[in-house]
Amino acid sequence: MAKFTHLHVHSEYSLLDGLAKIDKLFAKALELGMDSLALTDHGAMYGAVKFYLTAKEFGLKPIVGMEAYMATRSRFDKQVDMDSDRYHLILLAKNEAGYRNLIKLTTLAHLEGFYYKPRIDMEILHQYSEGLIATSACLDGEIPQLLIQNKEKQAEEKAHQFQEIFAKDFYLEIQHHPRQEGQEEVNKKIIALSRKLGIPLVATNDVHYVEADDAEAQDALLAVQTQKMIKDKNRLSMIDSPDFYLRSQEEMADAFKDYPDAIENTRKISRECNLEIPVGKWILPNYPLPEGETAKEHLKKLTYERLKDRYLKPNQEILNRLDYELDVICRKGFATYFLIVQDFVNWAKQQKIRVGPGRGSVAGSLVSYVLRITSIDPLKHQIPFERFLNPDRPTPPDIDLDFADDRRDEVIAYVTEKYGKDKVAQIITFNIMKAKESVRDIGRVLGMPYLEPDKIARLIPFDMSISQALKTVPELASFYRQPEFKKLLDLAQKVEGVARHASTHAAGVVIADKDLTEYTPLQKETRGERIITQYDMYDLDLNQAVVPGQAIGLLKMDFLGLRNLSRD
Repeated sequence: MAKFTHLHVHSEYSLLDGLAKIDKLFAKALELGMDSLALTDHGAMYGAVKFYLTAKEFGLKPIVGMEAYMATRSRFDKQVDMDSDRYHLILLAKNEAGYRNLIKLTTLAHLEGFYYKPRIDMEILHQYSEGLIATSACLDGEIPQLLIQNKEKQAEEKAHQFQEIFAKDFYLEIQHHPRQEGQEEVNKKIIALSRKLGIPLVATNDVHYVEADDAEAQDALLAVQTQKMIKDKNRLSMIDSPDFYLRSQEEMADAFKDYPDAIENTRKISRECNLEIPVGKWILPNYPLPEGETAKEHLKKLTYERLKDRYLKPNQEILNRLDYELDVICRKGFATYFLIVQDFVNWAKQQKIRVGPGRGSVAGSLVSYVLRITSIDPLKHQIPFERFLNPDRPTPPDIDLDFADDRRDEVIAYVTEKYGKDKVAQIITFNIMKAKESVRDIGRVLGMPYLEPDKIARLIPFDMSISQALKTVPELASFYRQPEFKKLLDLAQKVEGVARHASTHAAGVVIADKDLTEYTPLQKETRGERIITQYDMYDLDLNQAVVPGQAIGLLKMDFLGLRNLSRD
């Protein structure tokens, strides 16, 4: 029977800070006999859906959370001398209400409170506290920082403020990182504060990697983040206390043997967290319909009205094919989807924006041809409809659309205006540290001359992992036998495949039926003002789901910009 739950855990989605991949976290937790695990990445929820779905695959309970950044004053205050500092606070969702509030908080942190980091404040924490459990976090939490400065009275006042917001769902967090400066002294003061105020303790380990021997690789990852070399002094590093791994239940029980309640409270919190994230259902925007008409009726009416524009005298073959396609489309519940697509495609054409003739299997749809979504006659070219939409297909169709790249943004702006700014956003994507990049990055932070890791990277075939290359490229295997290059490749393998940074998907846009923050957290793109989702297309789009049917289910459209459509 499980006796401990890790409630302070960073995955690779604490970008260039956490080394732990989600599947490896769960594999290790299962190996250690645990039945639940939390995710608390820094300031964002990038990995929340993946974490939730992976937990279900492993048969463990997921506890979705975040390590929030708290502004020292208001989230709107952004003065250099006063607001560059921020404090950590762990937030865990007990239920769907807590999950929705977590989404609201991280969205506001990014859209309103961003100043070096995405920050929340006491105002919105109070407003969106329902369904959340809070803990005082690591040494970078506000209460620990006040205690480090010997400001016990202010720490007490801050604890009272959190109590007022979270009541019995606020805990004082103690950690066991004995080689971390100030940790043991802070623990003593937190324990004293707990006794004085009656606030329960909870024991955590500030997990940043899975195995104990991952410490050096995580340190290298931090050097990549800060663009330093490992040998540099006064850089961000956790290597002096190499115990930020997924410790066993026995290790945690031993570390906190004098405070068994702090261990038991991890189980209490785990029992109280019972989140179910709705997945697997297709969520369509509300397409404006003429009064008294359903989407099915309107699609059929529109299609037959426009039939004469394509065929002056449609024969029986055309009518039979059209009836068949409309029957499948309507029976599968995709009428609204076609109405939405034809609307913005025809708007673009009316604005003299060039649109591609049809990309991929959609060329097999006569309905798409009649509605002018495509310019390819599937009957003339003998393209079967089933290539595009098989009647037995459980997921929605996927229509990719090409627009002139210099006017693509106008089409997205039209869609945003039509359905609402709160319901439309572009999609985030994560750039992964691939094999060659990992070797070059690790070589740089190790202080190696550029040509050496570059030579090693060039030996790795395109789209092949380092481990595969070591088995198939004799020259690389020869280098691996040399201690200097063995260290380079061992560290590179550990960071390989980790999310490096976030960017904006080249084409993907989601359109929802209501405020997007009912489904996904939002943020601004890295360099710009466009709003993007914090969940990627694999989390949002049923067509892209890694596990079939396991995604939020938002409508994703690909607005592809082509340069050749911009030329005269």
